[in-house]
Amino acid sequence: LGAKLIEQHGFDGIWASGLEISASHGVPDANILTMTQYLERSQEMRLATNLPVIADVDTGYGNFNNVQRMIKLFEFSGVAAVVIEDKVFPKKNSFLPGQQELASIPEFCGNLEAAQEARMHRKGMLIIARVEALIAGLGLDEALKRAESYVKVGADGILIHSKSKEPTEIREFLRAWKKRSPIVLVPTTYPTMTYDDMISLGVNMIIYANQCMRSSIKAMHHV
Repeated sequence: LGAKLIEQHGFDGIWASGLEISASHGVPDANILTMTQYLERSQEMRLATNLPVIADVDTGYGNFNNVQRMIKLFEFSGVAAVVIEDKVFPKKNSFLPGQQELASIPEFCGNLEAAQEARMHRKGMLIIARVEALIAGLGLDEALKRAESYVKVGADGILIHSKSKEPTEIREFLRAWKKRSPIVLVPTTYPTMTYDDMISLGVNMIIYANQCMRSSIKAMHHV
C-alpha cells in the first residue's frame, strides 16, 4: 500500500527498506528475518507499482556465497537495484548507539566482486555499495578510502551514510569525492539539507527512508 501511494504522489522509485520490512514483522532491524522474506516483500512492492524498486539487502545475508545467491534471486525478481552495506553480518541498525563493526575493505570488495560475477546482465540490476565509515565514527578519510576501493572493483554507485544532525560531514565527503561515481544520500537525520542542495552537490539519488512507517506509527498512536 505504501508503494502504491508513493507512486501516486510522483516519486521516481520505491525503497524496500530493511528496517520497515523487519518492523512489519515485529522484529528489530538486525538480520533476524531471512533473505527470502525480504525478497518476497520487495517482489510484492514491484508487482503493486510500475516504479523501480531499490532493495535494502543489508550486508548480503552472509559471506560471498550468500551474496551471490541473493544477487541472482533479486535480479531474477526484477528489482532495479540493491544496496549492500560494508558491515559485518549480522548487522546492527546504523542509528543504534554503540560501536558499529565494519567489514574489512578486502572482505567487502570480495563480496562486491562476487555480486558482479553472479549478476546475469551487466547493465541490468545496479549494485550500490553503502559506506558506513561515518556512521562508525571513522572519519572522512576512511569513508573516501572505502568508497574509492568499492568503485575500483566495480560498484555502480556509492551510498554515503551519516547519522549526524547536521549535513557538514556529508558536504565534506561530496566535495572531496568530486563526482567520481553516482552518489546516493539518505537525509534522515539531517533534513535541513534540501533537495536542491543535494542536487547542486552532484547527488544522483535521494532516499527518503522509512517516512511511511514513521507517519503510520504516529497515526496509530493517535488513534
